[in-house]
Amino acid sequence: MRMRRKPWTEPLLDACPYLINEPRARRGHWRDFFADPDVPLHLEIGCGKGVSTAKMAHENPRVNYVAIDEVRHVLAVTIKNVTAEYGGEEVRNLALSAVDAMFILDTFAPEDRVGRIYISFPNPWDEKAKQHKRRLTHPRQLMQYRSFLIPEGEIYFKTDDAPLFEATQRYLALCGFEIVYRTEDLHASDFSPNYVSEHEALYAGRGLPIRFLIARMGPLSEDFSWEIDGHRIDRVERGACKRQGRSRAQAEVSDA
Repeated sequence: MRMRRKPWTEPLLDACPYLINEPRARRGHWRDFFADPDVPLHLEIGCGKGVSTAKMAHENPRVNYVAIDEVRHVLAVTIKNVTAEYGGEEVRNLALSAVDAMFILDTFAPEDRVGRIYISFPNPWDEKAKQHKRRLTHPRQLMQYRSFLIPEGEIYFKTDDAPLFEATQRYLALCGFEIVYRTEDLHASDFSPNYVSEHEALYAGRGLPIRFLIARMGPLSEDFSWEIDGHRIDRVERGACKRQGRSRAQAEVSDA
């Protein structure tokens, strides 16, 4: 279900000091935005309403967080949740921005040195096989993440979708990631801390098991191929139009 645009969202977004309106201009310079640029930098892809984002950032002041979502006005709800979580405290370790994760290399560069990526409950894109390349954990995406993750950087992945969870493990192995933690039922495990999003609370409340893994980036295998499942993973389509040329970001993926 899509969130309806509310009249209060734009004024709230315009007034937010930690909302980045031109994220591409920060490419390679995300650390400079924060009061302490030398602490670890973590990225959340698809933060939604930011219930878990706000709590995670507040409880970890020695980590800087960038939380992105494709839909700009949804971030207004995130700001409300952050304000409620932080109370009267200044928000010094969180930045929000509207970014299309399919083209994330337009926004993040190796100089950003991201230590961890969070991906929680993304669209499984499972109606047709040809849609799989749009998954946020597809090799095409993972190879983009590799370019700005630090050595041994990590991906934290949650989903309620069993086929996506299994496919993601295969994708990770293909792209040089080692799974260092895995559970088929996060809420029955002893993993802590677990920051629960609105979606997670909803799914868990329905009795659905939450699948979770942590993957650590390692070297690519010698037999790594840029073509997986019949798709070139260094090419990204914008809209319905297939472009013959490649953008700067696409070129960087193939040169990684």
